[in-house]
Amino acid sequence: MFDKVLVANRGEIAIRIFRSLREMGIASVAVYSEADRESPFVGYADEAYLIGPGPAAQSYLLSETIIRAAQRSRAQAVHPGFGFLAENAPFARACAAAGLVFVGPPPDAIEAMGSKISARELMQAAGVPVIPGTNEPVETVERAVEIAEQIGYPVAVKASAGGGGKGIEVAESAEQLRRSYESARRQGRAYFADDTVFLERYLDRPRHVEVQVLADAHGSIVHLGERDCSIQRRHQKIVEETPSPAVTPQMREQIGQIGIDAARAVGYVNAGTVEGLLAADGTYYFLEMNTRLQVEHTITEMVTGIDLVREQLRIAAGEPLSFTQEQVEMRGHSIQCRINAEDPARDFVPTPGRVTRYREPAGPGVRVDSGVVEGAVISDLYDPMIAKLIVWDADRDTARRRMLRALSEFEVGGVHSLIPLHRAILEHPDFSAGSTMHDFVEGGGYAETLVEQQVSPNGEVTGEPALNEARTVVTEVDGKRIEVTVLAPEHPGRTRLRERRAQLADRSARTGGAADVIRSPMQGTVLKVAVEPGAEVEPGQVLMVVEAMKMENEIVAHHAGTVDQVSVSEGDQVSSGQELVRLA
Repeated sequence: MFDKVLVANRGEIAIRIFRSLREMGIASVAVYSEADRESPFVGYADEAYLIGPGPAAQSYLLSETIIRAAQRSRAQAVHPGFGFLAENAPFARACAAAGLVFVGPPPDAIEAMGSKISARELMQAAGVPVIPGTNEPVETVERAVEIAEQIGYPVAVKASAGGGGKGIEVAESAEQLRRSYESARRQGRAYFADDTVFLERYLDRPRHVEVQVLADAHGSIVHLGERDCSIQRRHQKIVEETPSPAVTPQMREQIGQIGIDAARAVGYVNAGTVEGLLAADGTYYFLEMNTRLQVEHTITEMVTGIDLVREQLRIAAGEPLSFTQEQVEMRGHSIQCRINAEDPARDFVPTPGRVTRYREPAGPGVRVDSGVVEGAVISDLYDPMIAKLIVWDADRDTARRRMLRALSEFEVGGVHSLIPLHRAILEHPDFSAGSTMHDFVEGGGYAETLVEQQVSPNGEVTGEPALNEARTVVTEVDGKRIEVTVLAPEHPGRTRLRERRAQLADRSARTGGAADVIRSPMQGTVLKVAVEPGAEVEPGQVLMVVEAMKMENEIVAHHAGTVDQVSVSEGDQVSSGQELVRLA
């Protein structure tokens, strides 16, 4: 076994891996950017090395710099976590060339599954069912329209090198497809340096069901059951659970075997996840294979009792699997909620900033994987995750109730978070019934629920500071202890402030922040400018695309007009509230 391992990642996943290393008696090494100097994960490791400025392209994505840090620390292996270099075959090869063990699959397997097009071909050859679509790149938007007419709308345009929900756009018409095609290619270039795209038939509201696999270098492959990740927004998972409420024991065996067959087809070693779509008729289709540890690996650990990071390290050290398929037992039910710094009331726009208050839930069956403490800063440079909240209980409904209890205890101040949304989801009868919650989340059905939620003890409503000051008073009535949330009465100035804010909000909804000015709703990078001075625009027309924390956000015209001025260019960094376009 290794004596020392470098973790080429940051935040909660770095701490998660450090914990397993500490339990195994293995020294840990962190790498960090200038923006992460004060981040908790840096202090948790036994050693830490600065690797560059804040932007990931100048730090966490620098293979040579990370390898030099590993050599300097005399680490024997590198664990990539997820994201950044986790599915980078050249990095895996560079580690091997430097005498370091890459804690992950062989580079050839990463490459085979890294291209969704080649993965489709491999899976079809192995007898694994795939969604109807193309097995070759779609080079032009005109060709995309032709293919879509053949396989039928809606269609999904996918970046071949995409992953993690990035590089996927759905189109329901030829007009929409033209925009989706360009967007998917743009995301492929921005996130994966590869703008190759292909088309698939978009299934109508399937369940997103994936299977966890583990494979050693001695030919043994096992699956650890399925995870249901159907509750998503913008193709990003926000709630995951295992087992899936829609999967029967017989289906579980079939899906597990598909996962094993997929792994064996590419000579897979280490931990991986085969993702698929479960159609309404019970047909299971291969979607992609993530050749790394998944964010939601936690719930599999909760129901199987298997530490996946520990198994990854054992496999990387050349040891055989310590258990057989027959010994894998799923007990109870586990749910994970991703607590991201996002505002669901504003189309999930990221909300970076300082966390002014942070209190984690605890108690039986509650686990929190976090890289944040009170006073920490959620940077706009990285993923907006604050923490992962995981619960376990004997069955699905008791796990649901435990999650609601844990959410009620979780306090995050200073930034918006998804906690109110998660409470709305878990309390909804459709969740209790095992629904995918598609209309509630993607369709915006949660908005009214969030507005109706009462003021919390710290005076916030869905993350927005309340105009009334709030404080909690503890008193006793006939000897019974009572907590009362007291709202300070408004004075005339505050009433006028509320009226003025309402006016501004109304104007903002109509004009994007000012009568004739479209402003950026977030801090980010301008990926695309779609208009130029003199252009006539209609309400809802896309003016530009701003990326914030790995998410594309379309900035649209809120009313018809003529473009008088474009204030930014592609590649520019913009701040929240900055003028983008002025309409005459």
